[in-house]
Amino acid sequence: AVGIVPRRRPPRSAMGRGLSLLLLPLALLAAPARAEGGTAAAEEVQIEVLHLPEACSPKSKKGDLLNAHYDGFLASDGSKFYCSRTQNEGHPKWFVLGVGQVIKGLDIAMMNMCPGEKRKVTIPPSLAYGQQGYAQGKIPPNATLIFEIELYAVNKGPRSVEAFNQIDKDGDKKLSEFEISQYLKEEFERDGKKRHPSGHDEILADIFKKNDHDRDGFISAKEYNVYQHDEL
Repeated sequence: AVGIVPRRRPPRSAMGRGLSLLLLPLALLAAPARAEGGTAAAEEVQIEVLHLPEACSPKSKKGDLLNAHYDGFLASDGSKFYCSRTQNEGHPKWFVLGVGQVIKGLDIAMMNMCPGEKRKVTIPPSLAYGQQGYAQGKIPPNATLIFEIELYAVNKGPRSVEAFNQIDKDGDKKLSEFEISQYLKEEFERDGKKRHPSGHDEILADIFKKNDHDRDGFISAKEYNVYQHDEL
């Protein structure tokens, strides 16, 4: 359950450091969080919409690639444990929504969000780091977290059927390194934003490391669709 309380600067793209680096800052947001004592059902993410642009499209959904800035605070004392603007030369962060690249609470909190929208979200421990906390991120056990989020971009994620078919130029239902490399180049050229030169190779290597499970040099439809939110 999600409680919603109704209530831009130009984005600076970070995809040049891309998916391969997105959770060095977000690593602390992706550590396993297990609900203790069955409390997850009784707790929910609270969402306060701070700003909603007149043009609210597209809305984010599972599998989309999002670009956002966020600040993280401990609800107990208001202390800030993370600020994305102080990392990676201040670039917003890229991540795929709804697939576990961030804590469960953020995957919930950023659904149905549109570019330019700002939210303040409160996440209970059962949807964050539970009883174990996350010492590396300075998050104590049983901590309720607050995030202030500004979303800049909602793009079709790398796991959609459309994306797979666009990449698979020869229609053989498997993706070669060359096909994925060409797709990344086209996407980078399309949005016209400057990215770090190493970004392309980093993202390409990361994609194959995480998806080419049989290490045959190709990503099959089954391997690509690891998150199972589309049918190929």
